[in-house]
Amino acid sequence: MTITTEMMEQTLHMFMFLAAELTILFLAISYLVGVLQEYIPPEKIQSILSSKKGKGYIIAGFLGAITPFCSCSTIPFLKGLLRAKAGFGTMMVFLFASPLLNPVIIGLFAVTFGVNVTIFYFLVAMLVSITAGFLLEKLGFEKFIRPEAYEVPARKSGCGSTCGGKKVAPESKWMRIWKSTWSDFKKVLPYLIGGIALGSMIYGFMPTEFVASVASDSNPFAIPVAAVIGIPLYIRAEAVIPLSAALAAKGMGLGAVMALIIGSAGASLTEVILLKSIFKNQMIAAFLTVILGMAIGAGYLYTYMF
Repeated sequence: MTITTEMMEQTLHMFMFLAAELTILFLAISYLVGVLQEYIPPEKIQSILSSKKGKGYIIAGFLGAITPFCSCSTIPFLKGLLRAKAGFGTMMVFLFASPLLNPVIIGLFAVTFGVNVTIFYFLVAMLVSITAGFLLEKLGFEKFIRPEAYEVPARKSGCGSTCGGKKVAPESKWMRIWKSTWSDFKKVLPYLIGGIALGSMIYGFMPTEFVASVASDSNPFAIPVAAVIGIPLYIRAEAVIPLSAALAAKGMGLGAVMALIIGSAGASLTEVILLKSIFKNQMIAAFLTVILGMAIGAGYLYTYMF
């Protein structure tokens, strides 16, 4: 088997795996959000995630920390928060914190790199997420949300209690939630497939030896390079820590490893493409700036401290 054939197989395998996984995650999370919206009124969500006295930002950060979402599966939850008209700053805190601080990453971090490094990572990700959410709200970035992102998918009306002179059972709320979920999914499907295809190609054709060589200790720009590489290289939470440990063993500096983890877990090409259905380009640029800034800053700070 040639190297090219092997890379093609890896790319195809990754595409099929991610397409199935993210489809299931998106539908499941969207449906769960729909169920929650049936029982929790928008006013309650607004109250919980209000930014009064800063409590909403902290709550949003810890809400992100306890939800096992990756960067892409955060999007359905974000759509639900938008439709509930939660505070913009707190929504952004959740968007940043959820994929970075999910329980899987924290657990693997502790096992692989130790408690001290895990605490460092948690504090940096939490503090930057809260600060970024606060600043983006104060700077007025809420205006860069697409108006259609607030719209609840239209629910098709049936025949009512009768249809063609025959009595028909009323549609259950569970089916109504499913139809809304499916409508949402169809809207983002082109973005989802496009992002997965690009991310899978990068994953399949970018060998770990190349990543380690350009981000070794001998390269003064290793940390920013690793941060930039991390974003298009879509890596699931279960894989990012073991992969980072393997790259460190191949010569990647530990500061660059930290930057790669934050870049890959905090954002992905697939997530950025999905966000285009919610945010305008200015907001997406701000989102990427925060993730890259966090990754690069944490990498240099880690190198200095450890």
